[in-house]
Amino acid sequence: MPALPSASRRTVLRGAAVVPVAGLGLAACSAPGGSGVAAAPTAPVDLGKESEVAKGEAKLYRDHNVVVSRDQDGALKAYSTICTHAGCPINKLQGTTLICPCHGSQFDAVTGKVVQSPATEPLVELSVKAADGRIVAGPAD
Repeated sequence: MPALPSASRRTVLRGAAVVPVAGLGLAACSAPGGSGVAAAPTAPVDLGKESEVAKGEAKLYRDHNVVVSRDQDGALKAYSTICTHAGCPINKLQGTTLICPCHGSQFDAVTGKVVQSPATEPLVELSVKAADGRIVAGPAD
């Protein structure tokens, strides 16, 4: 059986240099844990039962990149959960604080305001209403 030709040092080094660079494009374009495409609703979406958001609380709807909160008077507020710092979808809600997995920005789910940097801009407010016992949110009117 003839010996297989071995790769030259130059060929090996060239290949090693290309592989990490190619991987950087994927990492830069993808949000953690997501498909790389993150967006708030562009049309009204039914999020669920109105009773799912109690007074003084908030609920994160990861599949739609929306958080809905209800103040003590019962009024609903909704915000996009796309971080204003780097565009990552926020996937964690502790009480009424949203925490971005990319760089640790934190937002108040009741007001949309930044409570911890690096983000400096508040979350984008969405239109929200209760219709037939369901929460419907979408782009601001």
